Amino acid sequence: MEAYLLDWLTLLARWAHIVVGIAWIGASFYFIWLDNHLEPAKDASFAGELYAIHGGGFYRAQKYQLAPSELPKTLHWFKWEAYWTWITGFALLVLVYYVNADFYLIDPAVMKLTTSAAIGIGLGSLVLGLAVYEGLCRSPLADHELFFSVVLLVLFALAAWGLTQVFSGRGAFIHFGAILGTIMAANVAHVIIPGQRELVRAKQERREPDPKYGLVGKQRSVHNTYFTLPVIFTMIAGHHAMTFGHSWNWLVLIAMALAGALVRLWFVARHKGPAPAWTLVLGLLLVGVVIVMLSPRPQATLAAAKFSEVQQVLDARCLGCHAEKPSFPGLAEAPKGVKLDTPERILALRPQIHQQTVLSRAMPPGNVTAMTDEERGLLDRWVRIK
Repeated sequence: MEAYLLDWLTLLARWAHIVVGIAWIGASFYFIWLDNHLEPAKDASFAGELYAIHGGGFYRAQKYQLAPSELPKTLHWFKWEAYWTWITGFALLVLVYYVNADFYLIDPAVMKLTTSAAIGIGLGSLVLGLAVYEGLCRSPLADHELFFSVVLLVLFALAAWGLTQVFSGRGAFIHFGAILGTIMAANVAHVIIPGQRELVRAKQERREPDPKYGLVGKQRSVHNTYFTLPVIFTMIAGHHAMTFGHSWNWLVLIAMALAGALVRLWFVARHKGPAPAWTLVLGLLLVGVVIVMLSPRPQATLAAAKFSEVQQVLDARCLGCHAEKPSFPGLAEAPKGVKLDTPERILALRPQIHQQTVLSRAMPPGNVTAMTDEERGLLDRWVRIK
């Protein structure tokens, strides 16, 4: 019953996370698009305006240079989408990776950790990542966009490498994404929204608003939009073991994160007019390099493996999870519905077994059942030699 309830909590948290995440990302993308499509306005108090049509109606959007002379009765804020995306994301981190740390977070072949140590390191990485980023943003380096970006890239690369030296590949990927997501939510909670409150307060008190709050808020919003695609990649990469299961998984992580940022950079520039093609080309080239890097390599093989030997390995190392009624603690049903409890099911899933246990070595998760290299070699020969 506990495993069943945990499944439901995870499902509902993931559902909520996706919904509020769509709302946050959608609003963020829309306002970036809106800023970059504004046309000159006749009224000098406006930074620009545009007309749009959607859903059978016409809309007119206008942006003030700083603030209106009189505040409207109703002013709409965009903040809860960001807050709830982080809250539900953190809930998922706890439900999936901390409650099942031995299964998803800890890999003894990478580092032998206790559950409490692994969770402590995971939480510490979020705090440290935010502290380092915030320190950089408040330093003089933030005034030099190119140098700031290079330093940030180097630090993120170090974070990706460091996480993969501590956690399982899957655990490292999700914590890298969680660091970015925490930074994004903190940008909203501690910089963007307080700055907006100060602008509103200045108008209420009949003071001239300080433009620095608008500039800093815009800077953090731009950072957030470049972090978005890398964060989404880390969320979905956990379902594709070929990425996090590779021996150079930290390079895969930083290459795909950089590719996402470059592609987003091209789209942002494209909103303003002709965009430099090199950002898009370089982003797609990085994806292509990763695809080639992860492609299976031919290996020398010995005699073909007998099916009975294969079944013995799968029974010993995989059946605890991938059965009609899993015996592994915390599992109410086979992950992703994959069952290896009959010869017919094993034969039908032959390519997937090879990918997960041999090519990516992602299964068993964290090698929790101690599958040996000899057993992986046997599974490899079973697939390669017919």
